[in-house]
Amino acid sequence: MIPQAVYELRVRSFADGDGDGCGDFAGLRRRLPYLRRLGVDWLWLLPIHPSPLKDDGYDVSDYFAVHPDYGTMADFRSFLAEAHRLGLRVMLDLVLNHTSDQHAWFQQARAPRSPCGKENILPRRDWYVWSRTDRKYAGVPVVFRDYEKSNWAWDPRAEAYYWHRFFSSQPDLNYENPRVRRAMLGVADYWLGLGVDGFRLDAVSFLFEQEGTLCKHLPRTHSYLRALRREIDRRHPGRLLLAEAFGRLPVVQPYFGGGKECHLAFNFELNEELFLALAFADGRRIARCVERTPAPPAGCAWATFLRSHDEMGLGALAPKEFGRMVEYYAPHSRQRLHGHIRRRLAPMLGNDRRRIELLHALLLSLPGVPVLYYGDEIGLQDDPSLPDRYGLRTMMDWREAERQEAEPGSLLSWLKRALRLRSASEALSRGSMRLLDTRDKAVLAFCRERGGENVAVVANLSGSEKRFGLKARLGPPARAAVREAEDLHSLKPVRLDRLRLEPYGCLWLKLSRTRPSFSSP
Repeated sequence: MIPQAVYELRVRSFADGDGDGCGDFAGLRRRLPYLRRLGVDWLWLLPIHPSPLKDDGYDVSDYFAVHPDYGTMADFRSFLAEAHRLGLRVMLDLVLNHTSDQHAWFQQARAPRSPCGKENILPRRDWYVWSRTDRKYAGVPVVFRDYEKSNWAWDPRAEAYYWHRFFSSQPDLNYENPRVRRAMLGVADYWLGLGVDGFRLDAVSFLFEQEGTLCKHLPRTHSYLRALRREIDRRHPGRLLLAEAFGRLPVVQPYFGGGKECHLAFNFELNEELFLALAFADGRRIARCVERTPAPPAGCAWATFLRSHDEMGLGALAPKEFGRMVEYYAPHSRQRLHGHIRRRLAPMLGNDRRRIELLHALLLSLPGVPVLYYGDEIGLQDDPSLPDRYGLRTMMDWREAERQEAEPGSLLSWLKRALRLRSASEALSRGSMRLLDTRDKAVLAFCRERGGENVAVVANLSGSEKRFGLKARLGPPARAAVREAEDLHSLKPVRLDRLRLEPYGCLWLKLSRTRPSFSSP
């Protein structure tokens, strides 16, 4: 069930099926063969539900319907059936933490005070987090600091403050209330019953609040996720959960729950280190991140990625690292949001084909499940003139995609070949990994091995050509066993003692041996 490769897309921006200028399920359905040819096997759809769109659909006003801009429920079912027919599985964004302030639940929860001063308790008053003061949970940082000054907002009708981790139009649900937990299980049950294959659990680390903490990654969150997973496994076996829990590896790893919570969790640290390694021309950063990444439990995997629909978080970086990332990738203020980078991949890399291919080659050869962001396969541009995150969520350019599909030397054709190679290689997609000492900080090298298949990956993180002897770095047992190597992309034989790495070059080398495999030195 673990995906080979996931493709993240925004329905509104992907494909317009009726000519109204807005993407929809009819358009997406017609473009499914393109995604099958690309080589992905899972689709992740950004929120599809009715919404006032103050946060691009992450402010849900009805969990049991689709936004009318995208079509009808019949259109969604038709899209889902066609995706399954083509061998594509579909996960939806499940926005657990909050609703829109226009949701019926919140409207019912806004109970005004009665004339005698006592609060009228409506059926859903305790479905949200209320307070008489805005001083509770002091010290919890504001996420959208460019727009919000506090995590509390005053509701004049309720005569109380309500808690919101994101926009004030997105009140947080109260997961201390068992009725809320049952209601959200009901939401999951509904969509899984329609045939949806899984969920990305949005902002899952924020579900509970506790005084004296940062109100994230709390133990009760994991208790809830174990219960949610049990019920989903019981009612709908074989479905997948992906945790979006931003943080360092030690606090994200528990979202696997020893195989009893989420199947996938995003590796945000590796995402940072890929871009830092390129900015500093230092492959050791990636090597150290791989070494400190805990092995996931059986049946689980880390989800790896380059860019996504969100800004690239820089909050955990040291000042020197922060400064270099901003200088290298986002030197203009309009390219940043909330102190982070809001850019698409290609323009972020100066539309340099070499660096775009290098990062994709690493993404597809390092351990984990790669998650691709729609449009990155064709070098889709961002639009910094658009507000908030909309500059990252630009319309898919189908003329460009069709042109590149017809050109064997295009970025799209290169990525399709790379995805096919990865899918066909047990070593690259599922194998163990052994880092190699290159004695050159700009060169990262490692071996992937599984079932007797061995692939060496050698990457140059610098803008200068490198000459590199790989065979001597394999260690005595491997050096004696290796007979020859073949470049998986060009299918040409390669001399391991005389590798030539072009600036920002990356080689995938299939190693042939005199015996089936070798042990680590």
